[in-house]
Amino acid sequence: MTPKVRIGIQTGQDGQDWPDLLEFWRFLDRESAFDSVWTIDHFVPPGPTQDSSGPCLEGWTALAAGAQATERLRVGCLVTAVTFRQPAVLAKMAATVDHISNGRLDFALGAAWHEGEHNAYGIPFPAVKERQDRLEEAAQLIRMLFDATSPVDFDGRYYQLHQAPFAPRCVQQPHPPIFIGGGGEKRTLRTAARYGDGINVSGDVDTVKHKIDVLERHCEAAGRGPNEITKSVFGPLMLIDDEEKARQLRTRMFPNLSPERAVEVVPIGNAAQVCAVIERMADVGVNYMVMTSRPPYKQDLYRRISDEIVSAFR
Repeated sequence: MTPKVRIGIQTGQDGQDWPDLLEFWRFLDRESAFDSVWTIDHFVPPGPTQDSSGPCLEGWTALAAGAQATERLRVGCLVTAVTFRQPAVLAKMAATVDHISNGRLDFALGAAWHEGEHNAYGIPFPAVKERQDRLEEAAQLIRMLFDATSPVDFDGRYYQLHQAPFAPRCVQQPHPPIFIGGGGEKRTLRTAARYGDGINVSGDVDTVKHKIDVLERHCEAAGRGPNEITKSVFGPLMLIDDEEKARQLRTRMFPNLSPERAVEVVPIGNAAQVCAVIERMADVGVNYMVMTSRPPYKQDLYRRISDEIVSAFR
């Protein structure tokens, strides 16, 4: 029996006109088997080869509008940078989108990485230890607000609350799933084990298996069962019928893998190859995947991915 794996898609807002992005979201919502759709949390095109002066719509504003325009898809921002917004404000934003979507929000939070973007907009970009500290503190604070039935006090090193009310509560109870994005083994996965409902890591099957093993050790230390945590993977999922082209992409994107191993652990290739890799992901504990995507969004391609791959794991 084919395992069940939820498959979502991240659609970047960079280089996109809103009407085109909205049309694609509506197509995904009405005509595909995808489980979820996600924005990016960047103010400039984030890729190393992209022109940072190019257009890039803001992720949470676009998410709210997309949530209003869809009915079925779960929605989220993958992943929200902890450095961009005070966590209490972010919690209010998340609750608002949960209401707009009628309880379809998946909430994802990470430590941030794009230093140039921070510098451009005058946003402090602390050293990695402080960003990890802030991530853990913010995840704890946001979870407290989500779960609160009375005003909340919080006295952290970076964030404080003083009898902070939180109303309305989220539609989803006890709260929208909280995903912690990133694969840092000492801090990020520990934060997920303590305060998250899911992880979002990247890599091939072997890398992901190792991250899940580390997560399970953190769960044991935190007194939580590993099955309480959704294991999600973010990265390429490419339907390419031309095997030579697929091989070249696998080699370029995963240079440390042999060509033989890459076929087995990287979801790039024809439909049968990709499905086989997703099954291997499921075998190591993955139950959610979010594929990257780039414009232009050709509906015929994503209809094929939906029909030939996504539908097989519903």
